[in-house]
Amino acid sequence: MGAFVASQLGMAYVLNGRPAEGVPLLERAEAQLDPCEAGSENRIAIPLCEGFLLAGRLEEADRLAVRALDASRKRRERGYEAQALRLLGDIAARRDPPDAGEPESRYIESQKLAEDLEMRPLQAHCHLALGKLYRRTGRPHEAHIELSKAVEMLRTMEMTFWLSDAESELAGVMTSPSVKQIGI
Repeated sequence: MGAFVASQLGMAYVLNGRPAEGVPLLERAEAQLDPCEAGSENRIAIPLCEGFLLAGRLEEADRLAVRALDASRKRRERGYEAQALRLLGDIAARRDPPDAGEPESRYIESQKLAEDLEMRPLQAHCHLALGKLYRRTGRPHEAHIELSKAVEMLRTMEMTFWLSDAESELAGVMTSPSVKQIGI
């Protein structure tokens, strides 16, 4: 199995809640990486980073995301740069204790780049991530705005896998007592 196929299959397992099966495939993909093949590093590193993140392996995810960001900027691979920025935001958002400043700035930077590149699925993911971050950090008005945008975009693109998560987050914002106080 080639590196790219292994990375995609591994990511499918991780997204299906089977990280024990998916992460080894992602690691195998990284080991098979041909450093001479231009652009191949990030094609593997981004899904591997996502897999590590979803499996709770934050330090490994962070190492890969930083490497992917550096490589993408060096090669001017703006799409991979946008993806790496979103992943760095996700990693920072999961740290304990959470620091809302770093993930917020990473998400906003990723979102702006995704808008410039017309990467609508990534834009929707950034709106969703920002909405979740704002909800967790007690900013219900901003959470409502971002989650509403995420729901609209995901629905329009028929991305049902993430739509239920976005709708659930938005419903949580709408039922919180702090939302009723500010009149959303």
